[in-house]
Amino acid sequence: MKNRVLILNQDFSAIAVCTVHKAFLLVYLEKAEMVTKAKDYYLHTVSHTYPVPSVIRLQNYVRVPYHGIALSRHNIMRRDNYACQYCGAAKNLTLDHLLPRSRGGETSWYNLVTACMRCNTRKGDRTPEEAGLKLLQKPKKPSLQSFLKLHLDMHNEDWRVYLGLEK
Repeated sequence: MKNRVLILNQDFSAIAVCTVHKAFLLVYLEKAEMVTKAKDYYLHTVSHTYPVPSVIRLQNYVRVPYHGIALSRHNIMRRDNYACQYCGAAKNLTLDHLLPRSRGGETSWYNLVTACMRCNTRKGDRTPEEAGLKLLQKPKKPSLQSFLKLHLDMHNEDWRVYLGLEK
């Protein structure tokens, strides 16, 4: 079963992703309406069967203060598609500071990349250029829309229209 649901604000703008259980609760309590249901998935109780939501829309507009995507290990790896940014490996992943912290490097979206242990060890206390390593892509700060789009491949095609990716 698809375990994520796209939450739309009252104006149909995408604002978040939540679990099926939270989405169902919002719909059941009439705080949201189901826009799209997941195909062939249902929640069963003793006496009722309910369709599983894929996209829900909040009944009231919610002002969402946007502070950006939180800088975290999980979000860095998600931004980098869970692949080493030097060799493309997907195992034994760590975080690497492009400019090492010991040399004044900051912990920021622009200085952190996902690296496998082998490449991170090879780089050591040097910059990628000094270690003879080349980045597959330049690190950048992601937007909310780009993070929601990352969920698309893993989850539901019904999200495309709400994320500006119409077929």
